[in-house]
Amino acid sequence: MLNRQLLVNETFLSIQGESSHAGRLCFFIRLAGCNLDCAYCDTEYAGSAEDGVAMTVDHLVSQAKLSRVRLVEITGGEPLGQANTPVLCQALLAEGMEVMVETNGSLPLSLLPPAVRKIVDCKTPSSGMVEYNLYDNFHILSDRDEVKFVILDYRDYEFALTVIEKYKLRNKTPNILLSPVWGELDPARLVAWMRADLPPARLNLQLHKIIWGPGKRGV
Repeated sequence: MLNRQLLVNETFLSIQGESSHAGRLCFFIRLAGCNLDCAYCDTEYAGSAEDGVAMTVDHLVSQAKLSRVRLVEITGGEPLGQANTPVLCQALLAEGMEVMVETNGSLPLSLLPPAVRKIVDCKTPSSGMVEYNLYDNFHILSDRDEVKFVILDYRDYEFALTVIEKYKLRNKTPNILLSPVWGELDPARLVAWMRADLPPARLNLQLHKIIWGPGKRGV
């Protein structure tokens, strides 16, 4: 079974806090370890392989089934940094579950089964990781996938508009998300910019932080 293990930071049942699926009940599998170090990271507790424990694919599928919800999100850390993430996705799909993977956008989406809904974070300048964006990923997006830009300031916002236009993202997916950095950028300010420019995007607020506060885990 060793070759069917993943390093897992935590699993829990909650609501989707972000994305176009915000508010839906969801079972989360947070994997440990990330290849990037974003300035605004809010899951530093899952950034290292040492932050996880080994769990088998079969165990994780069993836990997802016990949650009694059909939506499962695999997040991190960085899920695509572990070789068995596609295996886990396929096993969950085989159980009839709706599977989402949230990725930092630096590794190939082609590793994932086509049926997986991909939430791709396109790194903005304030992250300090913008050079790691793998823009080739945009070529294989479907209209069920999502692209998220985390916005700290107007420079990040302008960067997002440039990427949206350059890669014709509006033609690839209707799910383009602009997410203000919690506690740093007033959402009203971002909305004002959006009202001026009318981008093909939606405001993405972190409902879990609104409900439980920014430091609460596993809810």
